[in-house]
Amino acid sequence: MTDYFEFYGLPVSFNPNPALIKQKFYALSKQFHPDFYINESGEKQAEVLEMSTVNNNAYQVLSDPQKRLAYILELKGHLTEGEHYTLPQSFLMEMMEVNEALMDLQFEPDTAKLEALKSEVHSIEQDITGEIELLTNDFDQKSEDVQGQLLLTIKDLYYRSKYLFRIKESIAKAGSANTL
Repeated sequence: MTDYFEFYGLPVSFNPNPALIKQKFYALSKQFHPDFYINESGEKQAEVLEMSTVNNNAYQVLSDPQKRLAYILELKGHLTEGEHYTLPQSFLMEMMEVNEALMDLQFEPDTAKLEALKSEVHSIEQDITGEIELLTNDFDQKSEDVQGQLLLTIKDLYYRSKYLFRIKESIAKAGSANTL
């Protein structure tokens, strides 16, 4: 796994300077632009193309807070592809109620209830986002031991937000079905 922070010469941070990320991206875009290597060997052209791809991927990940969060969790060994993470029972019970309300709306469309459900999910999402923000704001200043504990909590919140994203998609479908 390429360390995008290292690639850009930046410390690992949940809140890197966006202007600095953009500056690094443009500088490396210029440095690794394939057109400047048109007369080089096929091997050199492939290398430059690879570096250009890494630069584009680094920019996409580091400039997007959600992608950056998942990336840091993965970089720190707290997130693995295909992982079967178990969310807390209390959260799952709360989401079960939301899912039941969604199913009820499929059988009995009700715009007011749909709006109330949207509002409830939005509120839960805001709480999760706020918690993540609190945990990541001063993450860099914490000791490695404290960072390790924070990463576990951030990971849990990350999976909760992913779950909520799927619920929001279902709510959007329910909303569009109600308008048809």
